[in-house]
Amino acid sequence: MLESLEKHDTTYRARWIFPVEGSPLPDGMVTIRGEQIVAVGQNLPVPRPHDLGNVAIIPGLVNCHTHLEFSNLPCPIGAPGMVFPDWIRQVVAHRRSGGSAVSPQVAVEQGLAECVRTGTTTLGEIASSDWFSNYHGDPPLDLTIFFELIGLKSARIEPAAERARQVLSSADSWRMGLSPHAPYTVHPELFARLVALATEKQLPIAFHLAESREELELLRSRSGPFLSLLRELDAWDEEAIPLGTRPLDYLKVLATAPRSLVIHGNYLEADEIALLASHNDRMAVVYCPRTHAYFGHARHHLPQLLAAGVRVGLGTDSRASNPDLNLLEEMRLVARQFRSLSPADVLKLGTIDGAGALGCQHECGSISPGKLANLAVVKLPDRDAKDPHELLLDSSELVIKTIYRGRAM
Repeated sequence: MLESLEKHDTTYRARWIFPVEGSPLPDGMVTIRGEQIVAVGQNLPVPRPHDLGNVAIIPGLVNCHTHLEFSNLPCPIGAPGMVFPDWIRQVVAHRRSGGSAVSPQVAVEQGLAECVRTGTTTLGEIASSDWFSNYHGDPPLDLTIFFELIGLKSARIEPAAERARQVLSSADSWRMGLSPHAPYTVHPELFARLVALATEKQLPIAFHLAESREELELLRSRSGPFLSLLRELDAWDEEAIPLGTRPLDYLKVLATAPRSLVIHGNYLEADEIALLASHNDRMAVVYCPRTHAYFGHARHHLPQLLAAGVRVGLGTDSRASNPDLNLLEEMRLVARQFRSLSPADVLKLGTIDGAGALGCQHECGSISPGKLANLAVVKLPDRDAKDPHELLLDSSELVIKTIYRGRAM
């Protein structure tokens, strides 16, 4: 590759380059041609590289789970540690009151800008409206849109399934997926039909599952705070969820899809983890660390998932449960809370592992020749570390530049 470098290529030099699929490179260099990376190394024979100084160049971050329509919120809804169905009640009230001062399109644009500003170049988005039908121009990052469907009552099955088909037929210019929302909002028959539709169209599925203890109580015994909320909202169907239902029942259906993301997965059992591990080529868990902390959930079983061989990506969730959309801060929280994980493995969660969860690991997620030139430049502290990954993760320094498909954003 070195012999083929051309005079119009762009080369950046940094104190550290973290290829992810390879050891960190001190005084490293990465060369870009058009939208692609063409060379990575040290002391490349390049005249006048752009020396960025005391920074790290890392792959553009991969945020596997957002709800961008909340991106205009100045702070999360509710209060830390609140019961999850009570938070849902406040979210519903916020939506029904027209609490958002801006349109979904404007909120999404704000969220996309924030993601890019903080180093994200690949995003998995849950869309509860078809804002993308009115989006003009190209998004500033690589985007997979999971269109969200809700309908626990049997009367909602056919309309929701038809809505899914309509949206997919009119959104062929986007990278699409489907998102049956959660077990407490989607009838099992609708869930199965949406998974079948995703399989027919060869699209990914995103599904909130095993997110809270209250969800498990509803599935197991059709009781608890979720039952009260659903009855209050006139959204409960007495026949929809069989007694004794478990997340495992949904995972078995998800395993038939071409690709599926289990969003949160905070309360999975050993046999459910084993099923995910046995299908890790097309199933993944998306862990949202700061949202998890906001609700005071039990300690996430991230180490057990990784030890079992489950693919795990990271997400920020939304500003309804998170102060911002900065994925680097999610990684830093993981590094602080799970000291048994190596800092290199934490970096993978927010890059190549997230790309694998979304099915785009051959395009992005590492700094490798032939991949897209999606990069984040992070300022480093003025100190040394035995493991250079600590300079990234045990720090409060910011992303100062994002490069998407070769262009500084």
